Amino acid sequence: MRETAESTPRDDAIRLLARREYARGELRERLAAKGHAAEDVEACLLELEEQGLQSDARFAESFLRSRVARGQGPIKLRAELGRRGIDDDIARQAFAELASEVDWFELAAEVLARRFTGPGETPRERARRERFLAGRGFDFEQLRHALTHAWDDI
Repeated sequence: MRETAESTPRDDAIRLLARREYARGELRERLAAKGHAAEDVEACLLELEEQGLQSDARFAESFLRSRVARGQGPIKLRAELGRRGIDDDIARQAFAELASEVDWFELAAEVLARRFTGPGETPRERARRERFLAGRGFDFEQLRHALTHAWDDI
């Protein structure tokens, strides 16, 4: 579908939101990039939020669930939510709602076991596994747990 020169911020926003959830900040950037005036964009975003068509809380929940399914840890996820303009209170609430479903220690162990066949024989190999988990956003305690328990079922 090709956008016309006279498309409104609302038209463009609805088109984007039809594909996936967007954070308010992301939507603002996308609409501004399409050449819409800042005041029109803000009015549109306020209207969409009031109508329940755009919600940072819903975005945060959806984002966290998709990234947990990819095996990403809480440190990386918090940073990414912040980068996307999600308020700290909304992020905390989304993490709290997810807390009953996700055991970060077990997730770290599962991710590590999927990627590597064992704990590593040399310090260099073990350091590689630690860097892998740290890069995925797991904290030190989760990393240690994963290195100890990732291959328990083998």
